[in-house]
Amino acid sequence: MYAVGSFTMIKRESETYARENVFSFSATAPFKVTSWAPDVNGVVNSIAFSGGNCADAYIGGQFSAVGGTVVKNIAEVDTSAGAVVAGFAHSASGSVQTLLGVGGHILAGGYYTSVNGSSADPYMTSLSPVTGRDDGFLRLGISGNYQFSGVASNATRVFNQSLSHSGQYDLVMGDFTSAGGLPRQQIFMLNLATSPATVTGWTSPEWDGSLGEATPADPTNGYPYQCATEEPFYIQAAAWSPSDSEIYIGTTGYHPNNWPVGQTPRNGLCDAAAAFPATQTSVTDTWINYTGCDSLYAAAADSSAAYFAGHERYSMNPSDCDALGEGGYNAPGIEGLSPTTGALYTDPTGTVGYYSRARGLGADDMLVTSAGLWIASDNYDGSQMCGGQQNLSGICFLPYS
Repeated sequence: MYAVGSFTMIKRESETYARENVFSFSATAPFKVTSWAPDVNGVVNSIAFSGGNCADAYIGGQFSAVGGTVVKNIAEVDTSAGAVVAGFAHSASGSVQTLLGVGGHILAGGYYTSVNGSSADPYMTSLSPVTGRDDGFLRLGISGNYQFSGVASNATRVFNQSLSHSGQYDLVMGDFTSAGGLPRQQIFMLNLATSPATVTGWTSPEWDGSLGEATPADPTNGYPYQCATEEPFYIQAAAWSPSDSEIYIGTTGYHPNNWPVGQTPRNGLCDAAAAFPATQTSVTDTWINYTGCDSLYAAAADSSAAYFAGHERYSMNPSDCDALGEGGYNAPGIEGLSPTTGALYTDPTGTVGYYSRARGLGADDMLVTSAGLWIASDNYDGSQMCGGQQNLSGICFLPYS
């Protein structure tokens, strides 16, 4: 297992290790930390591998050196010695937020407008895993950002990706209004089986505004597809069902723009978990589960549950904001939901969520493996508990029983 983020030290049981923003460890008990220590001098947002090659890792973030070698926000690193692989170009003009290795390409996304000598594909670029140069597999022309009354400054960017289990489709999340020559906001689906990759017809009026914007004065005019002005980019996590037939999204956003904070029942997609068909056309939700004005930043799924995590306190809570409303449940930090209905899985008492973790700023990532669910988060304000166990900030593992 490889972990990246913003840290200078990690602790496993009673032993501490100096590690600068990246480290690796055994994925099986006793989860021993390896000696790999590339020493990255800034935040690492993403790590990826190309096919079955685990001898080298690709990292992206906001940094200027790896082990003393000058780089800029992107690099290929040897997983044995931790040294920069010189043959892979390593310079992006802005931070790199996400990397994905698929089909002989490294798909990179971020705030940058040029990467490794090319400005042909700003914000999202397909790179050769050998040279790091733009290989032309993505020609998306991503552009635009959110403009509406009172909106906070928001920069065009690609923020996150989620690959389908088949490897054919990629969900791309970010702040944009156009991708592949089509109007797209918040999220779009790439078909990776074409060359170059193409944007599919999958979208929804619930986030793209294609049927208009519902307001308190005219609640039937489409959907309240814009969220509060300070958080205009709100779909920050997505996951595929095991069959690739359903897509689960987790959102931030607080409340719909122009709607009162306390408006209940909640509406729109702000601060919610939701499911949508993966059909390549315009779709509407299968279900929505509201946290009650708390953000979700991570999503994952297996055959039994759709998992969402962030700094949420509640689940099934459409009747209040920043408090537990009628019919809601306490479900701090993580929730497991029915894939078909979105209903919360509760503990044996039926009164609280089955899962819990200390909230902190929020869980940032989750990964389902054949062994169980991995959760990556922070330790803000002393947050340490996950799954009922203490001293598990940073990385928590919930094994299948």
